[in-house]
Amino acid sequence: MILCDSGPLVALLNQNDPQHARCVEVLRSLPAQPLLTTLPCFGEAMYLLWRVGGHAAQSRLWGMRRDGKLVVYLHSDAELSRMEELMRQYRDIPMDFADASLVVLAETTGLRQIFTLDRHFYAYRIKEQEAFEVFP
Repeated sequence: MILCDSGPLVALLNQNDPQHARCVEVLRSLPAQPLLTTLPCFGEAMYLLWRVGGHAAQSRLWGMRRDGKLVVYLHSDAELSRMEELMRQYRDIPMDFADASLVVLAETTGLRQIFTLDRHFYAYRIKEQEAFEVFP
């Protein structure tokens, strides 16, 4: 599985997004397996999709989940505490809640490939050591 940030989810489902074609192309080049995201990223994508396309756009995101193309990870209490630590550590970048959730998910699963439009992931480190492999 490949971790997925909210930006590509919005771009994939919003044909008017400037990154739409690029994200579709990247998705086609990735292994044919579900994308893995977090509840904070899913919520952020829902909010952004509402703003650009209302309920119809949100329904397409629900459809990705329902069809098994997107898996939404739910964090434990200990992982939430780790997110707080990371947000404090990266406060100068700054790291938002959704980004922290993805870094913690990488630490939990050992996954290091991420589909994101956020350049902050070049600075973030998994377990404070390993760099992400960023797509695109």
